[in-house]
Amino acid sequence: MTVFSHPLRPLSRRHALGLGLGALAAGTVPLRRAQAAIPAGTVLKVGDQKGGVQSVMEAAGLLSDLPYRIEWSQFPAAAPLLEALNAGAIETGYAGDAPTTFALAAGTAAKIIGAVRSNPQSTTILVPGTSAIRSVADLKGRTIGTGRGSIGHYLVLAALKANGLKPDDVKIAFLLPSDAKSALAAGSIDAWSTWGIYVSQALLVDGARAVVTGSGLMSGLSYHSATLEAIAAKREALADLIRRTAAARLWALENSTAFADIWAKAVGVDPAIARHTFGVERVRPVPIDGSVIADQQATSDVWREFGIIPKRLDAAVIFDAGFNSALPA
Repeated sequence: MTVFSHPLRPLSRRHALGLGLGALAAGTVPLRRAQAAIPAGTVLKVGDQKGGVQSVMEAAGLLSDLPYRIEWSQFPAAAPLLEALNAGAIETGYAGDAPTTFALAAGTAAKIIGAVRSNPQSTTILVPGTSAIRSVADLKGRTIGTGRGSIGHYLVLAALKANGLKPDDVKIAFLLPSDAKSALAAGSIDAWSTWGIYVSQALLVDGARAVVTGSGLMSGLSYHSATLEAIAAKREALADLIRRTAAARLWALENSTAFADIWAKAVGVDPAIARHTFGVERVRPVPIDGSVIADQQATSDVWREFGIIPKRLDAAVIFDAGFNSALPA
């Protein structure tokens, strides 16, 4: 397993408040208290992706008074993060619905303990600006780069299905985002199905063009999952993490420009890219309820229909809705 360190520097509570970013820490959006004491010395091993959980919690000033310690591991995409979860190298992590389905169907001993929704438009199939490809039908016979089991992979299958095409009408090259970006620039692939910051960079910097987005094709759900062992042994710490992360996301919705500018400076990207990313995504916490379970079942069924997972996955059994009580009031 390769663990990627994140260039974000922790923001202290004092620093966050000085920047006008400590609204949540100061109590504008109240956090519910833990229902039970968290044992001293508790450590949570948390997996994250670029621009994910750690960055928004730092910006909102919600990492400065933790009653436990977090060991962060940063990954370039969901697949290696979920592999680490399966191996026990991390205890909890954040990933999209499609790769989480892929991992749980493969036998990862974990459950989903928190959910967020974002604008499905943030997942996109891109082509170079000079490409002759203008529609999904034009992708027939072409090579599309994406991560196996990723939300990008899901979008390819969903777009093909919606346009009367079959998976073997295209060739899928399974690549990590950095490799797919290089392959698209070199002409080794014809299109790239990706998400989030990668979409914004491609559109605003590389001159790429969107062929189709996830709007109407995807749920926009992403999840916090945790190992069964961690749920049993560290439930209150996990609940506190869900509580703080949800509150931080609510802060980011109200302060998207401020968050984007701080995030851009911390990781060294153009602020316009960060603003575009967060402006499109609009990530918001949601409770695990009937609508989430139904949308997850639909995602699971598409994976099964195309043979990506070996058998039907019952969505109702892969959630632990008991963590809903951790969500901010």
